[in-house]
Amino acid sequence: MSTEVRVPTLGESVTEATVATWFKKPGDTVAADEMLCELETDKVTVEVPSPVAGTLGEIVAAEGDTVGVDALLATISEGEGAAPAPAPDKTEDTPKAADSGSGSASGGSVDVMVPTLGESVTEATVSTWFKQVGDSVTQDEMLCELETDKVSVEVPAPASGTLSEIIAGEGDTVQAGGKLAVMASGDGATSAAPAKSEAAPAAASGETSGKDVEDAPSAKKAMAEKGITADQVQGSGRDGRVMKEDVAKAAVAATAAAPAASAQPAQAPRAPVSADDAAREERVKMTRLRQTIARRLKDSQNTAAMLTTYNEVDMTEVMALRNEYKDEFQKKHGVKLGFMSFFTKACCHALKEVPEVNAEIDGTDIVYKNFVHMGIATGTPTGLVVPVIRDADSMSFADIEKAIAEKGARARDGKLSMAEMQGGTFTISNGGVYGSLMSSPILNPPQSGILGMHKIQQRPMVVNGEIVARPMMYLALSYDHRIVDGKGAVTFLVRVKDALEDPRRLLMDL
Repeated sequence: MSTEVRVPTLGESVTEATVATWFKKPGDTVAADEMLCELETDKVTVEVPSPVAGTLGEIVAAEGDTVGVDALLATISEGEGAAPAPAPDKTEDTPKAADSGSGSASGGSVDVMVPTLGESVTEATVSTWFKQVGDSVTQDEMLCELETDKVSVEVPAPASGTLSEIIAGEGDTVQAGGKLAVMASGDGATSAAPAKSEAAPAAASGETSGKDVEDAPSAKKAMAEKGITADQVQGSGRDGRVMKEDVAKAAVAATAAAPAASAQPAQAPRAPVSADDAAREERVKMTRLRQTIARRLKDSQNTAAMLTTYNEVDMTEVMALRNEYKDEFQKKHGVKLGFMSFFTKACCHALKEVPEVNAEIDGTDIVYKNFVHMGIATGTPTGLVVPVIRDADSMSFADIEKAIAEKGARARDGKLSMAEMQGGTFTISNGGVYGSLMSSPILNPPQSGILGMHKIQQRPMVVNGEIVARPMMYLALSYDHRIVDGKGAVTFLVRVKDALEDPRRLLMDL
């Protein structure tokens, strides 16, 4: 019986891929879910597992071929001849077998894989292993923690047993769907641990040597075209294989390096530091989250035509309304009535009138959003994150306050998922909680607007011809001038001011 191996779904808007590498040859035995080949699209690298156990027959699409979605890649013969296929996984002196993959087929061993990291996130760094080789673990017990650009991800044990081999150590970068470790489960758990432990160094040395890793054909072609050597490129593919997108990144870095060196000599090496000062310094590597924050904020400045407009709001009416109803509100809804729900409601109303502030640029198109997914910037011990409250424009004050409280607590505990921080259409940042009187917030791409709240401070104001003390707050709207005109930005901020100075307008939808 013959089974076809076809190109899997490659992702939204991706219709074709290039066959980068075949890990098996015709005639090789393969186990179910063992990786057969690797495809390369213009966005990601996709591994193709074997749908069944058997023998690889004909390879239809060779390395370097371009294939469409659902195209035929190869055939696999299954049946009696396929029975010995799992055997190589039991051979401890074969590094390839240890790395290739089908834990469930290897007689009592279970692979610990990198979980789904979230949309657009393809890799993570192993930050901490909670268990060591030889340790007994129960199902769902936490084995290790991964750190991505945005969140920390805990990896639970897929089964009860013994941790027999750690493939990705602390500090290693792993790809989504990659293998982290191998567990021995069932009756063979105790005896399996020492054998795996002894084989681990051999497997690790085989994986890290890199001498037998073949770069993707498209990457070789791109390197030749751009005049780049392999040692100038950091590979992101399987076993450090250089992919086409790695060459593109290296080319951009190379072209940017020369102008940067001549145009910005001040960013060259650090100024000399005396031995005494050096001894009192502390050097700490930036976390992936901090590196991503730095990169995204700088990218935002480089990409958007960012401008900030300011106004101020008299908080008298909002504070009076809050003081009057806060006890009754908390008693009924079980959550405190804060200022954020008022600001969220005011922004939702203003966004309906000035929809371009809630839109984004996609190439030469403007994408208008007929909904408001409100990002609420939240400070955490590891950095700034922006959880998203979806469809905030259709939520009540109580629902908004509950969502803000719940997501804020999860953010501080590092428990936010990737999905909870994606898809925002507008952002509110409250620097006032730290005492900021005025600042210019930076856009959160691809959004076109962000509102900065600040400290409420008593200031003398002229009201009906008299000077009185009023609780005032400066508001700052940073916006992308490519899509939002000055008139629209000022109108938006004035509508927010009007709604807050007369909260009854929120009830009347004015």
